[in-house]
Amino acid sequence: LVAGDVRGRFKQLFQRVEQVNKKAGPFEILCCVGDFFGDDKQNEELIAYRNGFKHITVPTYILGPNRKEHAKYFTDLADGEICTNLTYLGRRGVYTLSTGVKIAYLSGFEATGTGNLEHEFTKDDVVAVKNSCLVSKNCSTEYRGVDVLLTSQWPYGMQAKENANSSKLVSFLCREIKPRYHFCAINGTHYECPPFRMPKDETTQFELCTRFISLAEVGNVEKAKYIYALSLKPVDKSRLLDLVQKTTNEIPCPFIGLDLGGAVSKNESSESRQYFYDMESGGDRKRRHGDKRMRDKRPRIPQIDQEKCWFCLSSPDVEKHLIITIGEHFYLALAKGPINKHHVMILSTKHVPCAAQLSSEDWEELEKFKAALKKFFKSIGQVVCFTERHYKSVHLQINVLAFEEGYAWKIKHSFEDKAEEFNLEFETLPALDSAKSLPETGPYFLAELPDDSTLITRQMKHFPIHFARDVFCSENLLNCDEKVNWKECLLEKDEEGAYVEDFRKAFAPFDFTDD
Repeated sequence: LVAGDVRGRFKQLFQRVEQVNKKAGPFEILCCVGDFFGDDKQNEELIAYRNGFKHITVPTYILGPNRKEHAKYFTDLADGEICTNLTYLGRRGVYTLSTGVKIAYLSGFEATGTGNLEHEFTKDDVVAVKNSCLVSKNCSTEYRGVDVLLTSQWPYGMQAKENANSSKLVSFLCREIKPRYHFCAINGTHYECPPFRMPKDETTQFELCTRFISLAEVGNVEKAKYIYALSLKPVDKSRLLDLVQKTTNEIPCPFIGLDLGGAVSKNESSESRQYFYDMESGGDRKRRHGDKRMRDKRPRIPQIDQEKCWFCLSSPDVEKHLIITIGEHFYLALAKGPINKHHVMILSTKHVPCAAQLSSEDWEELEKFKAALKKFFKSIGQVVCFTERHYKSVHLQINVLAFEEGYAWKIKHSFEDKAEEFNLEFETLPALDSAKSLPETGPYFLAELPDDSTLITRQMKHFPIHFARDVFCSENLLNCDEKVNWKECLLEKDEEGAYVEDFRKAFAPFDFTDD
């Protein structure tokens, strides 16, 4: 639940909340934006709750003061507690519910001077909230925004008539952290505009949707809406498709290209650092070959110590208990954090960064491994998909995952659906017949499908690391979103050993390395 300006009408608010909670609850939390306290006389209604004669049924959290005269009500609060079930959140921060829902909040009004008064916020406060949101994201996935943003002051740019009392810093914060819902108050009106999408930028390549809602004052004579109920599944646990799915009534984002009037510099805004997928740089982005400074800034190819590579067989760090069988140039191993018992990988025995750099002799053995795996999976009624990501990976790794034969036609469609979600474009190639079929330079991602076609993209700037697993775990295929992150699927060493032994026995009739 979220409520607008209370202004001392505690009895009316808490009675209404109790009714809503009985009818549509139970609710985990009530958040109040805008002015919570009123004048001293009106605030006397809180005495009965403080003394325990009346009870607040839903845990209630409030923002800080918006006026200098209200600051006195927020002093000397132990851990922010005003009374039982009534807590002051603080000046700014991110509060996470037990369900995982993340609530970002910012108290007060934008400071007009250099002072740091209790009822004002500054750019430093806004940047602190932004950083807290970005740091608290699930490190294994792209940033997906936060669930709720609470401010008292409106963001600048929502309505021209409200701009005089609105904040450009709040606009900047909303654009940067990309909340699913943004609640505010103060202006005394209920206003709810159609949803709009934040542009992709350096924090995420998703265009995430925000719904802006301004709530009226509790007990207003116009009987405008002052309380809002919602049920949220946390963004980190939501299906990506649900977050990026567009609706028919969306409006353009009001914060795109917004003149922040010096409130925030362009360098501090991720809007000025949006993703670009142009593989052929042009215009001002072309390299000036005669410029020594430009040459010095070119990224150097890292020199890899094979002794420290996790996948080189000569490395002491390689987990040998995962190895199923070894050929001359490649070996087969159980994937770390496998999606299922048959999730394996083909890896080069020596240090090779990608399949595009394989010799003809290497390629020949790689094809033998693929052919053997196809025969093995066919014997158990399955088809196989091979994927390679030459991006943020220093050693050639080919993921191998199989599906029931009836799902063969769904695999390509699932890649296309995920590509649309991530704004990626794939090219379809015939079956790969040599390393020359692959890009000579630069990163790429490819998927070899059961129909012998190959999907490939070189659109790799900020490519999602778990893209293949996202596809495989999608609802259309294995329907196990919880296994997208390999770290969430780690097994005990004895379990891994059992998986390896089982696969080795089943694969033995097809294993050419014993010939």
